[in-house]
Amino acid sequence: MPTGEPKPGVLLVAEPFLREECFNHAVITLIDFSSDDSALGLVLNKPTGYTLGETVSDIDNALEIPIYCGGPMSCDRMFYIHSLPDEVPGGKPIGKDLYLGGDFDAVKQYINMGLPTKGHIRFFIGYSGWSVGQLKEEIDNHVWAVAPRPANKEILREDGDSFWYRTVRSMGKKYRNWLYHPLDPQCN
Repeated sequence: MPTGEPKPGVLLVAEPFLREECFNHAVITLIDFSSDDSALGLVLNKPTGYTLGETVSDIDNALEIPIYCGGPMSCDRMFYIHSLPDEVPGGKPIGKDLYLGGDFDAVKQYINMGLPTKGHIRFFIGYSGWSVGQLKEEIDNHVWAVAPRPANKEILREDGDSFWYRTVRSMGKKYRNWLYHPLDPQCN
C-alpha cells in the first residue's frame, strides 16, 4: 500500500502482524530522520506500568504520572516530549509547538508545583532507533505505514492500544482491514 514519506514529526504505524513485543500495534512519533543518517523515534502507546514518582526521587509518587516504553534501545535513559517551552527551556523542537527534552530540573519544579501534566508532557524509558537505510527499507517492506502528524493533544495524550486503532482509522479506507486484527490474535 502507498504510504507517506518518513520525516521528523510524522507517525510510524506498525502493520498489524508485527509481533515484536515493543512494536506490536505501536505508534511511533519520528524524532530524527534523514536518508543518509540513522533514525530515532518514541513509541507513544506502550505504558510500562511505572510512574514518574517511582523512578525519580524528587517527584511526588502520589501524582501517578505514567511512563511509557519509548522503545528497546537505551532502556536506562528517560526521554520526554512536551509543549512547555517557556516552563522547560532547552528542549529540541520536533514539530510545531512540540519539544524533546530540556532542563529536567525545570520539569521537576513544574510537576512539584502541581501544574498540569496531562496533555502537556509525557515520559518514556528508552527509544526506537534504526541504522542508516533501515527504516526506509522497513517502510518499503510495509512493516510501517507513515501517517501525518496529528495535533499535539493527540501525541501528548496518555493512551494505550486504542491510540493505534484511532490512528489507523484516521489513515483512511486503504488501511481499514488493519482494524480487524487484534493485538493478540488468540483473542480473535
